[in-house]
Amino acid sequence: QVQLVESGGGLVQAGGSLRLSCAASGRTFSPYNAGWFRQVPGKEREFVAAISWNGRVTDYTDSLKGRFTISRDNAKKTVYLQMNSLKPEDTAVYYCAADTNFGWGTRATENGYDYWGQGTQVTVSS
Repeated sequence: QVQLVESGGGLVQAGGSLRLSCAASGRTFSPYNAGWFRQVPGKEREFVAAISWNGRVTDYTDSLKGRFTISRDNAKKTVYLQMNSLKPEDTAVYYCAADTNFGWGTRATENGYDYWGQGTQVTVSS
């Protein structure tokens, strides 16, 4: 069993930045792809970004390219999401996820991940 715990969410003004962290514990699989998703009430969970197990390959939803950056530190078993130039529409609960099956082709879908964190709230005020 792998546990994922997100942190770093909070309230920020538009134009500000936040860095989310996702720490893995338990039976951690050193090589796992990771992703970030977000969800607002009444809407489906939306893909934000993904990173390969070694950190060499990343992918982003088109609308967030240039503002968000995903990275990882495998020694710390932590994945990060740096969010810059935040906008009110970025307000959501952000979830991290781990894919231990190396299904990179499904990185943008919820089905591509087998472990999820509990989520962290990000609120951007105008």
